[in-house]
Amino acid sequence: MLRVASLLFWTFLVVTSALLFPVAVLVWLITLPFDPRKAILHQFTCFWGSLYTWLNPAWPVTLHGLDQFDDRTPSVMVANHLSLLDILVLFRLFKHFKWVSKIENFRLPFIGWNMSLNGYVKLTRGSRSSVMQMFRDCEKQIANGSSVMIFPEGTRSATGRLRSFKPGAFEIALRTRSPIVPISLHGTADALPKRGFVLRGRHPIEVNVLEPMPYESFADLTVEELTEQVRNRIAADLEERAKARESSTSPS
Repeated sequence: MLRVASLLFWTFLVVTSALLFPVAVLVWLITLPFDPRKAILHQFTCFWGSLYTWLNPAWPVTLHGLDQFDDRTPSVMVANHLSLLDILVLFRLFKHFKWVSKIENFRLPFIGWNMSLNGYVKLTRGSRSSVMQMFRDCEKQIANGSSVMIFPEGTRSATGRLRSFKPGAFEIALRTRSPIVPISLHGTADALPKRGFVLRGRHPIEVNVLEPMPYESFADLTVEELTEQVRNRIAADLEERAKARESSTSPS
């Protein structure tokens, strides 16, 4: 049954992407003269990405802390990374941001083409020049009023445990004097593991937006200190919510 459900899900994703991409092009064309940040197109993309959790009863998503930050103030948004599902789930925030993503994703039919339309930031792994260009692109987006969304682990965790954080996101926050918005994701690895495309059974998913960190709170820290501090905050929340889940499922 899970294999059948998985086949239906991926078929639905491909078909809807093919149908919605022309709509995205139309939105892009109509809004191009008056929406330089592509905020309207990004909201449409949030709707597109959210369809796959809205319409899947096996993936109930709970959002916490949405009222903690205002996306009219550009920030560096960082989240732990467990699954391909993380990307779809973070669209449920319906906040304005530009993804920082590996260049291979931009080559995907429909989805990747839409990423290019949105002006999301490309990164070629292992390329120093690409990293430098990514810094410049992120600084430009923040200067233009857009937040950036980064997975500081760099890749999905195969074990579900939080990996070490790369410093790039935090260097951007320091260089642009931008606040940091830490986000912890729970349950996505259980719903769709890193390796394989077979969906698992029903798994609740939580997105927890932690208290934003204003620039003044970390201005005196080094990049390394800031990287570790943010990682510790996300790790603590992951641990706390894991314990809460265990206590809620354990027999009384």
